[in-house]
Amino acid sequence: MQFLSYIIVYPILWCISKLPFRLLYILSDGLYILLYHVFGYRKKVVTANLKLVFPDKTEAELNAIRKKFYKHLCDMFLEIAKTMSISDKALKQRFAITNPEEFKRLESLNKSIILIFGHYASWEWGIVLQHYINFKGFAVYKKLRNKYFDKLVRDIRTKFKTDLISTKETISTITSTELNGTKSITGFLSDQSPKVSKDVYWGKFMGIETPCFTGAERLAKKLDFSTAYLKINKVKRGFYKAEIITLAENSNAYPDYELTDMFLAELEKQIYEAPEYYFWTHKRWKHKKQ
Repeated sequence: MQFLSYIIVYPILWCISKLPFRLLYILSDGLYILLYHVFGYRKKVVTANLKLVFPDKTEAELNAIRKKFYKHLCDMFLEIAKTMSISDKALKQRFAITNPEEFKRLESLNKSIILIFGHYASWEWGIVLQHYINFKGFAVYKKLRNKYFDKLVRDIRTKFKTDLISTKETISTITSTELNGTKSITGFLSDQSPKVSKDVYWGKFMGIETPCFTGAERLAKKLDFSTAYLKINKVKRGFYKAEIITLAENSNAYPDYELTDMFLAELEKQIYEAPEYYFWTHKRWKHKKQ
């Protein structure tokens, strides 16, 4: 069944990836009509999240944000497919790093780097970062259930010289890389909802007590890596820019959870400024502190 799904969907994705961007976004407009107006994909989840985070906004204001979000979501879905065939040159033109010199400065410290970012704007196109660094590049991801699509995702990332490592492989891979004398930069998407246990850290995210992933911070502190935030903004349709913001050169000098709070504060600023580019379909606030 996994292979059947793959051979049905893969040709569609490949054809989408070969479309010129002008046609890609015409297709995205049609997808928006289906996703938002016809099927109402996760509309209840999105609406509940927006009302929770922006209790002072009117229904009209929330509705406007919601529509803009779905249009961006459709663009991003198709941009991910486009990654299958996009060239290095085109991707660098569409996802620009505004301060690559900060990467060079961090590398000059001779410390590996933990790069934290959230589900905002176009995190998928962050794979272009490998063209700006000398360190070995890793990206932590959740392994897909379908092994054929999982391999496809790995192959795409490898094309841009970034190695994917699953969450279970992260500690052993990064530690062994460091022990072998190879400096690395590892990207973490750290704004998802973790499993709740008695040891989970509850931080403030968008003014709400929220369980938080702290794996990136713990690894940075344990191995004394530098920690940075990747601030991604959408400039216009199909174009993004990213800024590297250093959070800590000496991560183990910070109290527990302070780096996680710093990351959340940076992400919050972006969401308040342009909320339509955050990933509102995720049930980020499904857990309540007892």
